[in-house]
Amino acid sequence: MDAATLGAVGTIVVGLAAAGAALIGNRGANAAQQSGAVLGGYSTLVDNLQEERDKLARQLSENEVKLAAAYAELASERADKAALQGQITALTTENTRLRGQIAELGGQPT
Repeated sequence: MDAATLGAVGTIVVGLAAAGAALIGNRGANAAQQSGAVLGGYSTLVDNLQEERDKLARQLSENEVKLAAAYAELASERADKAALQGQITALTTENTRLRGQIAELGGQPT
């Protein structure tokens, strides 16, 4: 082989080596870029999940307050109902006693 042929073959070999190195470097860059995108996406997902968790915790807290108020109102209404039931019982007993007295006095209870 003469010097020109060797120079041409050398140039081709160097060109192929450079192309191979560029291809490998490009793949490495793409992999790093995809890895960065995945990590960035993961971070965003974690942030979104934490925000959603905090929002649900606030809503749960508000619901607990409303539930406690509803139980208090129910207890109050039950106490009122018990008091009314006591009045009804007392008035019914009183009416029965009065009807009995009217009948003893010769009247007609209504």
